Amino acid sequence: MTDNMRFYATGRRKNAIARVWLMNGEGKITINRRDGEAYLARSTVFRVVEQPLQLANAREDYDVWATAKGGGLSGQAAAIRLGISRALLRVSEEHREPLKTAGYLTRDARKKERKKYGRKGARARFQFSKR
Repeated sequence: MTDNMRFYATGRRKNAIARVWLMNGEGKITINRRDGEAYLARSTVFRVVEQPLQLANAREDYDVWATAKGGGLSGQAAAIRLGISRALLRVSEEHREPLKTAGYLTRDARKKERKKYGRKGARARFQFSKR
């Protein structure tokens, strides 16, 4: 592998979309031009982003550069995790088995259901009164 190889992948979760580039480096994670830990604020949310790299034993081998739009921080973190997982597949196909087993290659399709007209919310109904 040459020094300036870049691997690109897209990840999505809820309304969040993340574009992720994996480059050879020393393990720096940059999200929206800011340090990953500073951007995601909570360490538990940041750990979600690190999971695929740690599983592939590549935490110190690659720099992650990501742009995330839409949704909230946890949705963006999950989108970045999917993007990193997909980019690791482009690096090497041998990462597929552990990533697949851990569930990091599965797109979580759950989204907020839209509000229906004439109703209070997506599923909520107005209270029924007999009299």
